[in-house]
Amino acid sequence: MFEAQRPRLLRLGYRMLGSRHEAEDVVQEAYLRWHHSDQAAVLEPAAWLTRVVSRLCLDQMKSARARREAYPGTWLPEPLIEPEDDTMRPDNLTLTLMMALERLSPLERAAFLLHDVFGQPLDEVAATIERSPAATRQLASRARAHVKVDRPRQEIPREQRDSLTRAFFEACISGDAATLGAMLASDVSLHSDGGGKVRSYDIIRGSDAIRRMYIGIARKFAPVEMVRLVTIDGLPGYLTRQSGMLQITALEFEGERIANIYITRNPDKLNGVAVH
Repeated sequence: MFEAQRPRLLRLGYRMLGSRHEAEDVVQEAYLRWHHSDQAAVLEPAAWLTRVVSRLCLDQMKSARARREAYPGTWLPEPLIEPEDDTMRPDNLTLTLMMALERLSPLERAAFLLHDVFGQPLDEVAATIERSPAATRQLASRARAHVKVDRPRQEIPREQRDSLTRAFFEACISGDAATLGAMLASDVSLHSDGGGKVRSYDIIRGSDAIRRMYIGIARKFAPVEMVRLVTIDGLPGYLTRQSGMLQITALEFEGERIANIYITRNPDKLNGVAVH
């Protein structure tokens, strides 16, 4: 029974914490608690496990917020590489929305995820976070207002998305200013997470600044090898290797233009990424 629930619990833990490794630790602790519980007395094991994982995450989120405030440079969630089959994504959260969740309090985040994303009834969410149903409804409502994106995402077919992603990569490594200019939205922003361990950039905004950055990189640094195209938390992107160092780049498209670029270079967040 627990193994059947594990993928859902891992996804919940990741959405709550933004870290795959921390989510795995939480789910393992939930397994130990389940193993030592009176299982016959648990009428709804899935709900029981959801409650345990949620409360463990809430305990961790307080210390996680303090760690992120002291984090060197831009913090991005640990990249979650999705399976190729879109039907394997049980929720519609993207990396962009994961970033928006960082603006929420732990209780707002828990209420929003459990109710709006994972579909738990409000009274169950209230019991999990130990608040009244009215207070829980208010928490979820505030969360919805905070995570609302300014521009609705426009879905594009996978083949077109992959073609655009490859074209952007080729333009970056060749320093093709014209193609970069055509592909970047005027108000595009770039977020780069090096964790203080490898070179990264502060948040860069605007197509001109980002185009100049990529042209400079193409001129100054060693060639970059694309390992493969990947889907990172619902966004198209690619895994690259340069002088032995891995990097994941995720792209948020609005139509055929790129609205956001998310680059993860922190080696601690790339330890579990398969290169084949």
